Amino acid sequence: MKKLLLIFFVIIGLTFTSFAQNKTAITGDQPAKLLKFYPNPAITPTVSFEFLRGYDKSYSFQLYNFMGKRVFEVRNLSPKFVISLADFFRGVYIYQLRDKNSRILESGKIQVVK
Repeated sequence: MKKLLLIFFVIIGLTFTSFAQNKTAITGDQPAKLLKFYPNPAITPTVSFEFLRGYDKSYSFQLYNFMGKRVFEVRNLSPKFVISLADFFRGVYIYQLRDKNSRILESGKIQVVK
């Protein structure tokens, strides 16, 4: 009976772990990126962003510091845009690309090295 319970808990545990749920990493069906940015880590005074696909003028772009405070925002984006890092401190920043309904379409990390 103990062996049966152990097998049951192992099967339940495997179905609810991230390994079993993360089918995109195994099959390679990850969603395509909307933005490409460079350089990362940012050792230059600017970071360039450009849309790879799915550009929409109503998108907004926010940049947050590691503490979660919004430090930069752009609305009505162009297909290519540049952010000046002159007022940014060294560290990791999180960017979010949002649609007109404020849903996050893409997010990622930018490392600023000065």
